[in-house]
Amino acid sequence: MTLNGRRLRPSHRLSPGDMLEVTVPEPQPLNLEPDPIVLAIVYEDDHLLVVNKPRGMVTHPGPGNPRGTLVNALLAHCPLPGINGTMRPGIVHRLDKGTTGLLVVAKSQEAYDTLAADMRARRVKRQYLALVGGTPKESPGLIDAPVGRHPVNRKKMAVVETGRRAVSRYEVLESYKGFSLVRVQLETGRTHQVRVHMASIGHPVASDPTYGGRKAPCLEGPGLHAERLGFCHPVTEQDMEFLAPPPPDFQMALERLRAGA
Repeated sequence: MTLNGRRLRPSHRLSPGDMLEVTVPEPQPLNLEPDPIVLAIVYEDDHLLVVNKPRGMVTHPGPGNPRGTLVNALLAHCPLPGINGTMRPGIVHRLDKGTTGLLVVAKSQEAYDTLAADMRARRVKRQYLALVGGTPKESPGLIDAPVGRHPVNRKKMAVVETGRRAVSRYEVLESYKGFSLVRVQLETGRTHQVRVHMASIGHPVASDPTYGGRKAPCLEGPGLHAERLGFCHPVTEQDMEFLAPPPPDFQMALERLRAGA
């Protein structure tokens, strides 16, 4: 970056009429490498597949995560030629790194376009199990609060007036000492929606340090699992629904809490 033809020092204060010139580097080619990672494939046909994502796996490559992602593993499993662009081939929706559970991947552009449209129209059923701190007094409950980028910490999301509308329905399934098991149904799909919404009502997801979740026994990450996924097949138009039990550490945490730990 230069100022009036000269190199700009970071401490310099701009004045009216200053001419800044910025050189934007050429975009680097994106070469996604297949990684032979074993995937827990729940369903697969010529048009799509449904995967049970493990804890700790990033959905698609990004800064700091060029390899070992779900996309890298998918590329080793089947060709995904440019579906939804080169960065997120086939990815219709994503789960956070620490969140486990079901997501659908398109194997053709036709399947992607239809599934993405169904997501936007709220025709895809996404249901989560969440282990949260405390027990919500209202059950079943509705959280209708806009979610957007946190005004101070840009790596977090928050309930903010300028955010996009976000709607979650929840019900308490079990209560324990200091925690409860909650089922959450998403009507919208905002980034970190379940984590932000539950924290906003004073019951953050357990073992989620980003949003203040209290540490739960046995949990190796946030107590959040995408347990149920339902949609209309984009080609056959058959109604499909899938259910995946929570991972072992989540189940161990529930056992400990049921035993009064």
